[in-house]
Amino acid sequence: QVQLVESGGRLVQPGGSLRLSCAASGVIFIFRLYNMGWYRQAPGKERELVATVTTGGSTNYADPVKGRFTISRDVAKNTVYLQMNSLKPEETAVYYCKAERTMERDYWGQGTKVTVYS
Repeated sequence: QVQLVESGGRLVQPGGSLRLSCAASGVIFIFRLYNMGWYRQAPGKERELVATVTTGGSTNYADPVKGRFTISRDVAKNTVYLQMNSLKPEETAVYYCKAERTMERDYWGQGTKVTVYS
């Protein structure tokens, strides 16, 4: 069984910063073998990609967050992070962590809620 547990979501004012964490665990889960990603789902909208980081450390970002968000992973801690700066009200959403690997099912966390309000 694989578990992804997100944390760090809270209320924040526009322009503020947050760091989200996603801790991965599992008897057969080898963190370094999985590409990791952050996604978000705003109320009434579909889930969308925010950022991904590969097993080799390559990163990819959705256009709206480029230059403001940074994804990183700590293999020793089995954790992936999302540093979010200059947050905007429209980025209010539940943020989800995903682990993926070719020929395997995707694993999702339960999400952490980020609310950007003024």
